[in-house]
Amino acid sequence: MIAVEGLVKAFGPRRAVDDISFSVDKGTVLGFLGPNGAGKTTTIRMIAGYLAPTAGRIQVEGIEVTQNPVRAQRLMGYMPENTPLYDEMTVTGFLRFVAEVRGFWGRERGRRVDEVMEMCMLTGVRHQPIETLSKGYRRRVCLAQSLIHDPPVLLLDEPTEGLDPNQKQVLREMIGQMAPHKIIMLSTHILEEVEAICSRAMIISEGRLKADGSPAELKQRSASRNLLTLEVLAPAAAAREAFAAIPDVAAVTVVEKAGERTVLRLEPRDKQPLAVGAMELAASRNWMVVGMQVDPGRLDEVFREITTTDDVQRPKAGEAVKGEV
Repeated sequence: MIAVEGLVKAFGPRRAVDDISFSVDKGTVLGFLGPNGAGKTTTIRMIAGYLAPTAGRIQVEGIEVTQNPVRAQRLMGYMPENTPLYDEMTVTGFLRFVAEVRGFWGRERGRRVDEVMEMCMLTGVRHQPIETLSKGYRRRVCLAQSLIHDPPVLLLDEPTEGLDPNQKQVLREMIGQMAPHKIIMLSTHILEEVEAICSRAMIISEGRLKADGSPAELKQRSASRNLLTLEVLAPAAAAREAFAAIPDVAAVTVVEKAGERTVLRLEPRDKQPLAVGAMELAASRNWMVVGMQVDPGRLDEVFREITTTDDVQRPKAGEAVKGEV
């Protein structure tokens, strides 16, 4: 439903978005992940038709966004980062106005306004002027206006900014309920949001796409993947020597020892799983395994590695980018 090809946005000599291509199908919650200034907001603004690209193509359900922006925008709901609202309007008045702009009148307008207010928990402030609302409520009003026409594509720029933990959880549940029927693309630099909400994540840095996959797939790139913490009833020196002899173990560290109780950290070679081999060795020595924890990999570790080293090999503007994920 969304296809982006060779997308570029330049501001003078600087490329904020540098030759990005990807496609997204219905039923996907795509987390657009990157540090501040990576190009996330610029990309979403171009997909929304709010900002014209310097080069490249954007299609939404086969409609070229740059050639037919109004047709494309009918299919999209857009929640900007800066929460643009009419402060002098009440919540109800603003949402009625948005519904009318979207072409709804009479009972249909009222029904849609009531539905999104219920969905976004705005009923209690429906008659309040927007200027009197907290930041969290303002974000919810902005979300409501993006949903009022029930769009098949939803673009959310930093959607949980300013929300308290309870509000964040409600938003996650809402996204989960809508996900099977829509494309939901959200930009964020909060890794917790990606793991909690997204079925797919892309990491962008310095305007370029660096990684693309499910959160679980991205965590497989973590240096700590399959790191094994093992608690056994065994002498520390003997246990360290024995577990170090397992072929897939690169290093063993004694983390803690107290009498016969020893806690070891086993680092895998090439991220190979170690749990089965460690259990078999312990059984062969009659050592009781008291506890075991396998590190599945950490998204924050992958994120830091990608976003702190990507500028070393950065090509000059106009050069072809090779070997990108």
